[in-house]
Amino acid sequence: MKIEELQGILRNNGIVGAGGAGFPTYAKLNQKADTVILNCAECEPLLKLHRQVLESHPQEIFEALDLISKTVNAEKVYIALKQSYVKTIEAIMPYTEFFPNIEIKKLRDIYPAGDEVILTYEVTGRIVPPGEIPLSVGVTVFNVETVFNLSNALNGTPVTHKYVTIAGEVENPVTVCVPLGVTVGEILPLAGKITASDPAFIIGGPMMGNLGTPANIITKTTNAVLVLPSDHSIIKKRQAKTFIDMKRAMAACCQCSYCTSLCSRNLLGHPINPSEFMRVASNGITNDAAPYINAMYCSGCGLCELYSCVQNLSPRTLLATCKAELRKAGLKPQRLSEPPQARPERPYRLVPMSRLTSRLGLTDYSKPAPIVSAEPDFKKVTMLLSQHIGAPSVPSVKKGDAVVENQIIAAAADGLSVALHSPVNGKVTAVGKIAIIIEKC
Repeated sequence: MKIEELQGILRNNGIVGAGGAGFPTYAKLNQKADTVILNCAECEPLLKLHRQVLESHPQEIFEALDLISKTVNAEKVYIALKQSYVKTIEAIMPYTEFFPNIEIKKLRDIYPAGDEVILTYEVTGRIVPPGEIPLSVGVTVFNVETVFNLSNALNGTPVTHKYVTIAGEVENPVTVCVPLGVTVGEILPLAGKITASDPAFIIGGPMMGNLGTPANIITKTTNAVLVLPSDHSIIKKRQAKTFIDMKRAMAACCQCSYCTSLCSRNLLGHPINPSEFMRVASNGITNDAAPYINAMYCSGCGLCELYSCVQNLSPRTLLATCKAELRKAGLKPQRLSEPPQARPERPYRLVPMSRLTSRLGLTDYSKPAPIVSAEPDFKKVTMLLSQHIGAPSVPSVKKGDAVVENQIIAAAADGLSVALHSPVNGKVTAVGKIAIIIEKC
């Protein structure tokens, strides 16, 4: 298949990165890539859907991955997953006989192995330069659900549903495939009763997810809904005010440098130094701009504030605030004059997932969350037009229109964008700048 044809399939079927920021997948296809990696590292604690989807649909995923690799003429193709995913490895190993170009790469059980930059190094030994993407070193990375969505698209089914893991304070942790546009509150009953008397919700993983409510809409990038007690440390950390975080840093940061010692990007030689940033920011130092500028290289993995800091401070939050202000001012990450080198101490400072899970206070919630076939009870879907990086999809329906499942309801805009499809048969009840609402028949 020609690369333009595959790009068209991906774009017109609404396929974006199903595990991160929602980067349109068609834009990742590039013949500069000599290596393709399927990311099944399942970066965050409690999340299980990628290994489960790979285990459940190995043939479809192998075939779609093989198509991608041949389309871009990649020399190497890897399926990267943690060595602890024994059941998934057993499920996929027989398929390597039929796809000899695809190699299984077993990873150490560390966090954040699913970060594209970390994954690229763990699989290939290549270091992505700070501020750049894996393609800059000839690598392109796709996650499992994204490739499975391509398999579905090749068989005529666009992206209309999303796999979501529901875990934490629920009766029966599960992974479910639900229509886009339903609410968190509508899918929660699929996991049984909520077992916390005063629950709070994280949309995404415990390290990088955000506080949410039952009113949140399920989108193409929603991987998990975690239910935790409202007094859990993870919830309290998310609820903290930035100005209070800064005052606490001014009062308590002892410059132990643990945040830098365990920083996943710093260990690859990137010029991000959380402890230096905390020093200049908390003391109001302005004659040394480097620690502020280098905030641009923070990946936001959260190790510094949720694992490393002995004072329970918030380097990641403060770095993110600085990063946002720099972007608002139009600043972009600068390229280094020399390629970075991994630090020799890196192998001894990797964070085990089991230890991270324990430190986060999540060990009791680390339970099986099997894929179950269950449909949420809902009457309408709210289809957000911007579920991806780039320009929002452009509505192609109007109020009062009848639509059928899989129908395009919003076309890809000019520039970086993808189409949007209806997950239900129904009637369009509203078309706005933000969303299209469809009442289910």
